[in-house]
Amino acid sequence: MLKHLHIQNYALISHLDIDFADGFSVMTGETGAGKSIILGALALVLGARADSKVITDGEDKCIIEAEFTDCIIRRELYSNGKSRSFVDDSVVTLQELKVLANQLIDIHSQHANLLIENADFQLEVVDAISQNEAVRADYSTHYEAYMSALEALHKLQELAKKSQQDADYIQYRYKMLDEAGLQEGELEDLEQEQYTLSHAEEIRAALQTAVEALSGEQGGAIMALKACRLNEVAPELQERIDSARIELQDISHEAERQLQRTEMDPQRLQWVEERIGELEQLKRKFSAESIDELISMRDELAEQVNRLDSFDFDIEQASKAVEAAKGTLTKAAEKLSKSRQAVVPQITKTLVEGLTRLGVAHAKVEIPITPTPDFLPSGKDEVQILFAANLNQSLRNVSEVASGGEISRLMLCVKALIASTRGLPTIIFDEIDTGVSGEIATQMASIMREMSAHRQIIAITHLPQIAALGQTHYKVYKADTATRTETHISRLTDDERITEIAGMLSGKNATEAAIKTAKELLCCH
Repeated sequence: MLKHLHIQNYALISHLDIDFADGFSVMTGETGAGKSIILGALALVLGARADSKVITDGEDKCIIEAEFTDCIIRRELYSNGKSRSFVDDSVVTLQELKVLANQLIDIHSQHANLLIENADFQLEVVDAISQNEAVRADYSTHYEAYMSALEALHKLQELAKKSQQDADYIQYRYKMLDEAGLQEGELEDLEQEQYTLSHAEEIRAALQTAVEALSGEQGGAIMALKACRLNEVAPELQERIDSARIELQDISHEAERQLQRTEMDPQRLQWVEERIGELEQLKRKFSAESIDELISMRDELAEQVNRLDSFDFDIEQASKAVEAAKGTLTKAAEKLSKSRQAVVPQITKTLVEGLTRLGVAHAKVEIPITPTPDFLPSGKDEVQILFAANLNQSLRNVSEVASGGEISRLMLCVKALIASTRGLPTIIFDEIDTGVSGEIATQMASIMREMSAHRQIIAITHLPQIAALGQTHYKVYKADTATRTETHISRLTDDERITEIAGMLSGKNATEAAIKTAKELLCCH
């Protein structure tokens, strides 16, 4: 429960500290006194959107701190628009703060009555009463699996469609490179061979000259070295001469072999030049720098061609995965729907009883649950709360047939029903009594007081019937100082409550009759 609220430099509040009691508390005050300011500060500390304009004029920051039974939450807002959030003095993100706040307190403001007209809220009501968290979590798991399988199938189908559109072009390019019979290093070898063939005559002449110079019968170097005999006078030199002669003989033999291999072959030269031209043309056509790059392109195109052939199989497998996931999801959706349908009789019975108690004597409520065409994140159900307040009135959507006062009463019944199934420690009702008065207001207060047996209830109200039923009474008021107007809140004594409720009955200057009525209202409760 909310135990203490500290507000500093927020709007008309320079400094405020207030302790809150358990049970049923009421908060009253004239219009414009600042009840909405206090509620706004509380909403801010619970994670509402921050706006630096709420900082008191002339101040650099505002601080709101709420102490709950199990933790202390603090929000600091700075004039530069930045804010920081703390839980027990540890910094938390705004999202973490909101998650925690949703487990601690529910602030039901006036505009929240409109939620009853919202289909998502109506579904949340049914789920809250059915307490089907585990079933919904199971459905969500299977829903995500189904959507993932569906997305994978659609991607494959799109890829297949695009690939099919490009299929002819892909196959054409692959065929061109494949039929070219590309080999690594081929162009370099061909260019070397081209040079050899185109210069065969000069090469042969050079080789012939080398052979003659080395081993010719007339003045060859090898024969000349054989004639050298220096063993006795210079053995080391003779050894080197012999070694050189052996090397020259080897060179001569290799030169003779190359001479034999080097032939004039115009036809081969023509083929080599044509092959080089073909390879260079392919490089230009495919914007490649080398034959190796062309080979990489060919291999990549081969993979694309293979994928074209495998799309049908992949799509078939993906379709089977979608159907399997859909089957599992269908069962989960049916289970979720049954959990909702099971509590509908309880909800309608309780709401009708509550509305009857609140003066809607002929209230009728039905909650049809119909299947949706598609799977939704919330299930496969459409939930509607249909309402009729009068005899012979057809059941229709709440927004079409309920007055403001009827919506307020219906919403209170819904909140009371939800509260009975949830362990939410604190609920704040901000003028939920809109459109009601007299005995109906008293009954609304009775319901809120009954709710307070198991949780803290705080009601902000303008009705004396509700204010009188509170176990603790707080008054919000404004006071002027020399320089500004300040909003304050105080806990009223028994005598102060009489004066406050009498003022709510008859105006600022309470009459004796109003004071007597206020005492009677308080004595009755």
